[in-house]
Amino acid sequence: MALLETPAAETGFTASDFTLKNIDGDMLSLSDVRGENGTTIFFICNHCPYVIAIIKRLVATAEKLKEQGIGVIAIMSNDTVNFPRDSYDNMKAFARENDFGFPYVIDETQEVAKAYDAVCTPDLFGFDKDDRLQYRGRLDSAGPKDADKDTIPELLNAMTAIAQGNAPTEKQFSSMGCSIKWR
Repeated sequence: MALLETPAAETGFTASDFTLKNIDGDMLSLSDVRGENGTTIFFICNHCPYVIAIIKRLVATAEKLKEQGIGVIAIMSNDTVNFPRDSYDNMKAFARENDFGFPYVIDETQEVAKAYDAVCTPDLFGFDKDDRLQYRGRLDSAGPKDADKDTIPELLNAMTAIAQGNAPTEKQFSSMGCSIKWR
């Protein structure tokens, strides 16, 4: 698995609409998950060790974001033929095992990942209420290591500022993880 880092947040990038199948079978679009104070989009998968290392913290952060009126969705864009651990059925199991309180959708054509220029899992995007990209970085300062009392919740801090109508004040650090598994 190739280790990649996400590029910096691109000024002027606006969230692209999509319609993807959720693990409950419903089709969801960006407007279905958009929050009144912003939206976060997580490109993740079931098997990446970098995702697995942060998944509990990601789920907990998502709950805090939702409490602030920030929409949350996770998108799985990997090739499921060559990476069956990322199959739709395994997505359901992964979400259930990790108590996802947010939609987890499959990007079967990989068009959404391409539209967002997603490069790895996890690749985390934070948009303001007008769908402008304000944050693209890691979940927190612990990265794939265990969090401790000194861990800075970078995504949460940035999205809290965004929800309040402010720009994120902290430096944004690239997320890193396994490459998206392209067809």
